[in-house]
Amino acid sequence: MEETISLKEIFEVLKKRLSLILLITLVATATSGIVSYFLLTPIYQTSTQILVNQKANSESGFDYNQVRTNVELINTYNVIIKSPTILDQVVEDLDLDMSTSALNEKISVSNSQNSQVVAVVVQDPDPALAVKIANTTASVFEKEISSIMNVDNVSILSKANFEGTPSPVNPKPVLNMAIALVVGLMVGVGLAFLLEFLDNTIKDEDDIENVLGLPVLGTIAVINDKEVMGSRTDKSKKSMRGETVES
Repeated sequence: MEETISLKEIFEVLKKRLSLILLITLVATATSGIVSYFLLTPIYQTSTQILVNQKANSESGFDYNQVRTNVELINTYNVIIKSPTILDQVVEDLDLDMSTSALNEKISVSNSQNSQVVAVVVQDPDPALAVKIANTTASVFEKEISSIMNVDNVSILSKANFEGTPSPVNPKPVLNMAIALVVGLMVGVGLAFLLEFLDNTIKDEDDIENVLGLPVLGTIAVINDKEVMGSRTDKSKKSMRGETVES
């Protein structure tokens, strides 16, 4: 026999397991908040910009072909910036207690399409160190690229710096808690329906009809001891009142 579930039954299941759903949601949200605020290390981000542009010749002025060449070189420059040739020098200049590969993971290089500006982005738990790494990387690259590529078309456009109190980019506690709330709610609702599906106990007349496939002709009410004693007491009082009236 095909079973269907109505919207009313869905609401009944949710109402019945509401405390479980709320508990799971609150625990997930609270756990995410505690981990985000107290256990995860804050990561700060800063960046410096490098301009790839050949110095203009006063006689020829703006050279479109030279600009196009600079743009095409940027992909090569992006690789060179994160190469051991540059990063080894950065580690040495800053006397960093980390390997070149570890420093490589902290640095990302990007540029907008057809742009001559390269952004060197650095992430580190120490905001001051992040600034030093970004600026030193840009300086070392500017100094070494002339000997590596035999060109002189790189200059630092802007240096990395934090204005005021730096704010971490990771973790994001509010976002993490919002995600945990949604996930906790989904898990709670799913668990509620799973428990309801696994619960095969007989609860009412409808369950009997569904299991046996037979109509229910009647039910026997459950009477507890207090109700029986109360009924006997009432009968005794009525009997005593009747005897009093007759006498």
